[in-house]
Amino acid sequence: MVKFATQSDTEVQELEEVETDSEFNRELVVFNDDVNTFDHVIDALIQICKHTTHQAEQCTWIIHYNGKCAVKNGTFDELAPMRRSMSDRGISAEIL
Repeated sequence: MVKFATQSDTEVQELEEVETDSEFNRELVVFNDDVNTFDHVIDALIQICKHTTHQAEQCTWIIHYNGKCAVKNGTFDELAPMRRSMSDRGISAEIL
């Protein structure tokens, strides 16, 4: 991190805290494909990510129209089992 002469120590500390927090916050991103049905992806989001039906449906439409959607936020350790479970169901997902 670069410290500028115009920044106070408080500002620098706040910037460092934000940087540190963002290192641990990841996103589980699900990608669109031509294989899985809406119902299959919705069921997976409900069972694996603990989404409500409404959340899962909304994410599925975003995946369909945008090609991908961040369906869950958390640490890598929290998201890794979810990514594996999605992959086991044939759903393309990555932790970013």
